[in-house]
Amino acid sequence: MRFLRGWKLIAIGVLAVVLAACQSAASGNDEEESETTETETNESTELEGNVVIDGSGTVYPLMAKIAEEYMLTEQEGVSVEVSRAGTSAGFEKFLVEDGTDFNDASRQIKDEEAQKAEELGIEVKELKVALDGLTFVINKDNDWASEMTAEELQNIFLADGDVTKWSDINPDWPDEEVNTYGPNENHGTYEFFFENVLEEQDLRDDVNLQQEYSTLVNLIADDVNGIAFFGFGYYVTNQDQLQAVQVDFGDGPVEPSLNTIAENGDYATFTRPVFTYLNVNHAKEKAEVLDFAQYVLNQVNEFAGETGFAPIPEDEIAENLEFLGQLDQ
Repeated sequence: MRFLRGWKLIAIGVLAVVLAACQSAASGNDEEESETTETETNESTELEGNVVIDGSGTVYPLMAKIAEEYMLTEQEGVSVEVSRAGTSAGFEKFLVEDGTDFNDASRQIKDEEAQKAEELGIEVKELKVALDGLTFVINKDNDWASEMTAEELQNIFLADGDVTKWSDINPDWPDEEVNTYGPNENHGTYEFFFENVLEEQDLRDDVNLQQEYSTLVNLIADDVNGIAFFGFGYYVTNQDQLQAVQVDFGDGPVEPSLNTIAENGDYATFTRPVFTYLNVNHAKEKAEVLDFAQYVLNQVNEFAGETGFAPIPEDEIAENLEFLGQLDQ
C-alpha cells in the first residue's frame, strides 16, 4: 500500500508540473498576443504621405514651426511642405482641382474665392490660428519717429497725404524725404493695411512694395529714412536690426507686443486674426491631412508666442477640433 501511495504522490507531482508548464505557456502566448496587438495598434497610427501648404508670408513662421515639430515628434512618415506665396496667390493654388491641402491667410476668404470653391465642389473650413499686430518699423538709427499717431502713419502712405518729408510731420524732425516700403498685393497684410490704415483710400505710387518680407527687413535696416509695415512676427525676429513705432490711437502711444495685441486690447485697431483654410475634401480622403489639421489646433497656442503671435481663445480651438473630430468618424 505504501508503494502505491508513493506512486500516486509522484503522479500528482508530475501532473502539477505539467499543468504549471501549460499555464506558463498559455500566459506567454497571451503576452505575445498582447504585444502583437499593441504593436499592430501602434503601427496603425503611423501615417505616410504628403501635406502641402501655401499662402500667407505672415503666417509662414508659425506654420513652418508647427510642421517641423509634427514631422520630428508626431509623424515621421509624413512630409509637410510649407510655402509662402502670399494670401491671395495662395488661394489661387488652393482653389483648383488637386490644389493645396491648406492655405494660410492673413485675411478672411473673399466672397469671390468662396464662390469659386463652391463652383469647384471644394468644401473649405476656416481655422483661426492666432492674432497678429500690424507693425510699423523704422531704422535703428532713427531717433525721432519712434512714436506717431495713427493719423500721421496714414498720411505718410496716402496718395493725397501731406507728408513727403519727416519735417512735414514735426518741424523738429529732419528735412529728409520719407522712404516708404511694404508687402505687395499678393499679401493679406497689404489688404489689411489698405482697408484698416488707409481706409480704402489710394496708396501713394512711390511706395516700394516687395514680395519677400526678408527684403523689407533689409531695406529698412539700410535706410535711416525708411518706414515699412508688416506683421509683428517679422519685427520680433529682427529686433536687432529694426525698431517698432509706438502708435497713439488717442490715449497715448502703444507699443505692439504680445500683451497689447488683442482684439479688445490696447493695440486692437491694428490687431487682426490670421487663419489657415483647410480643404475638407482632402481631409476626408487623406488621413495625414486631417491628422495635421488636428495637430495644428492642439499645438498652435504653444508655438504662437515663439513666432510673434498672440494666442486665440481655447473655446474657439475646441469648437474647430469638434468639427475635425466629426470628419474622422
